[in-house]
Amino acid sequence: MTKPMTEAGWDVEIKPYRTPQFAYAAAFVLVAAHITVGALLKVGSTGVVFQTSDQVAMALLGVILAGAVLMFARPRLRVGAQGLAVRNLVSYKLIPWSDVVGVSFPVGARWARVDLPDDEYIPLMAIQAIDKGRAVDAMEQLRTLTDKYRPSAG
Repeated sequence: MTKPMTEAGWDVEIKPYRTPQFAYAAAFVLVAAHITVGALLKVGSTGVVFQTSDQVAMALLGVILAGAVLMFARPRLRVGAQGLAVRNLVSYKLIPWSDVVGVSFPVGARWARVDLPDDEYIPLMAIQAIDKGRAVDAMEQLRTLTDKYRPSAG
């Protein structure tokens, strides 16, 4: 979940704990199921003539779907003097401390968020409600570092 003093001067790196485990398991099941179905396409006669290319395509479809599922293992948050480096499913953004209004974890939300000026926010998929106690610890670390680095409002 968290690593103190990572490379490149980051104070802490936060990653989700349970979601990657589910993603890896789901990706394995998808690939295994598609390879199995592909292998069994030619076993019986159903009236449809399947070719070897259909079998390969079925396996490749499983690999593609597994790749999409593995995107859920990507989220990460790095916190340091430079700001917040947020990596979600497909995006990466370095948010300087001058742009950070605060961090919050709204009631009922699936993940935390960085509050920005003008009521905007960026989700922090690295801190997820499903991680329970780990998410609480991560938010405490994040709030401590936010208080340390964020310029005072006064």
